[in-house]
Amino acid sequence: MKALILVDIQNDFLPGGTLAVPDGDAIIPVVNQLQDRFELVLSTQDWHPSGHKSFASAHPDKKPFEQISLHGLSQTLWPDHCVQGTAGAAFPDTLNMNKTETIFRKGTDPEIDSYSGFYDNGRRKATGLAGYLREKGIKELYLTGLAGDICVYYTAMDSLAEHFSTCIIEDAVRPLSAADFETNNRHFMAKGGRMILSDEIQ
Repeated sequence: MKALILVDIQNDFLPGGTLAVPDGDAIIPVVNQLQDRFELVLSTQDWHPSGHKSFASAHPDKKPFEQISLHGLSQTLWPDHCVQGTAGAAFPDTLNMNKTETIFRKGTDPEIDSYSGFYDNGRRKATGLAGYLREKGIKELYLTGLAGDICVYYTAMDSLAEHFSTCIIEDAVRPLSAADFETNNRHFMAKGGRMILSDEIQ
């Protein structure tokens, strides 16, 4: 069986959001069209408490996109985004969520960021996604979402590490940094992942 994962398609990552991914809204029609081709559709949701330590605003002497060490991990400081219960954390009205069976929330621990839908960045705590997929008999994962070079990439790499056949649907993701996206995709493919287009999925 195969599953489609919608990674962090949330208002704050769309144009007009606090951490907008360029052209991020362009993936929504593609993602909506894809969903009927899958037996299982799941979503991840960035769900940060206010004052999360990955926010630049939590560090008075720092600015967004600066790098710090946070509990021994390299951390990019972000603008406040996807704060629990805010409109920015919500899924856009244009995204079809009717087929999403379960939402896996991440980034809920104020002390550590969580790019992947499987684990936090220190791999200290699992979201339960891997076990859920195994219980459903899923062998193949297809990833869509935002941002392609960050949360989609780290979810994809953890998917490979959990021994799922893993594809990133290239026209259903958009990156924050095009250069990082290209570098990360090469690494993903070198580890056994595949980059495909939506029209290749039957």
